[in-house]
Amino acid sequence: MYILNDFQEVRTEEIMNLIKNYPLACIVANTKDGLIATHVPLIMKTDNTLIGHIAVNNDMRILVSDDQEVLCIFKGEDAYISANYYPSKFEDHKKVPTWNYQVVHIYGNINYFIDNKSKLSAVGMLTKISEEKANGNSGWKMSDAPKEYLMDQLKELIVFEINISRIQAQSKLSQNREKKDFDSVIKNLKETGKENLAKSMLKLERN
Repeated sequence: MYILNDFQEVRTEEIMNLIKNYPLACIVANTKDGLIATHVPLIMKTDNTLIGHIAVNNDMRILVSDDQEVLCIFKGEDAYISANYYPSKFEDHKKVPTWNYQVVHIYGNINYFIDNKSKLSAVGMLTKISEEKANGNSGWKMSDAPKEYLMDQLKELIVFEINISRIQAQSKLSQNREKKDFDSVIKNLKETGKENLAKSMLKLERN
């Protein structure tokens, strides 16, 4: 990923927040049949491990072997930034539109697990995190479903872990703009419903 110095994201907390708040990742791998991409929610099992699951019939299991390197892409909120958002544009007209976004690239080796213990652990972890976020204390629990039905559903899944080897992250959030233009971008993002992107900008430390 090409990253200008101004936009390189090195804040560990921000990177982890992007993975947590936007868990639907795109897993990309090179295979004998060419590149493939799979969209699946991933969560951090440990500081160095991502965990997720796919359907048993997903081609990824056949085409991507154990211990093969994959790329996981997490993308936060994004927005078109009009040149008209910059007050300075009306002074010199030397501004052009751009796009603001946040993205995390995680590289690592994948390994699959088919035992019920791994399946229950992975699905339980993802369900617990997602349900607490969506419904709080009233969230759905795996124990709500009949055990036999649940085990039948698990037969259709394969769990995998990705051992992280490298992380790249980019927050392109108008850091290269002067304060009045930067502040105006935040204002316009809020007015167009891009609250999360505006909040990410507000978290930046600027001189």
